Amino acid sequence: MILKSSRSIIEIVSAAQLNAKTYEDRISDILKHIDSRTGFSAQGKELRGAVASLELMMVDIFSIFEARMQHHFKRGPFSRKLTSLLLEAGEAELADRVHQYYLMINVLKHGKGESYRELRNAPSCLFILKKPEESLSNEELAPSTLIDVSGPEIFSGLTETIIDAYYFLESR
Repeated sequence: MILKSSRSIIEIVSAAQLNAKTYEDRISDILKHIDSRTGFSAQGKELRGAVASLELMMVDIFSIFEARMQHHFKRGPFSRKLTSLLLEAGEAELADRVHQYYLMINVLKHGKGESYRELRNAPSCLFILKKPEESLSNEELAPSTLIDVSGPEIFSGLTETIIDAYYFLESR
């Protein structure tokens, strides 16, 4: 995703939403028509590609948000500082969303680790998590990922959280 630095977070998120819709629609179409009995190699490969593209978009948009909004904090880990600030301001629901999406992005970038375990142990996780052994099985049909990002609510939830956090930070 090539983005001009003069664009606002809102403009960047809006453009990303349009791009993501293309991948979400394709993923949905493939999942509706995939048939494991009739040779699904091409569909599986296309599904993995579309999901991987969507995952990269999620990582990119969250990274851009962090980089653009880092100036609100002197130094240190942006997402953790933002979560703490939101909790101090009484915005517990938004703080939880920011933290969970931060963890999701870490899982998408780094795989199984502390962020995955924290999401797995969360009382109410916003995502469908896969067990590591599930993501290694059935390679033809399922992308090997630890989080199911194939539903449209995942990307829209991420962008809604980014926009809400953006307005919170900008209004301070």
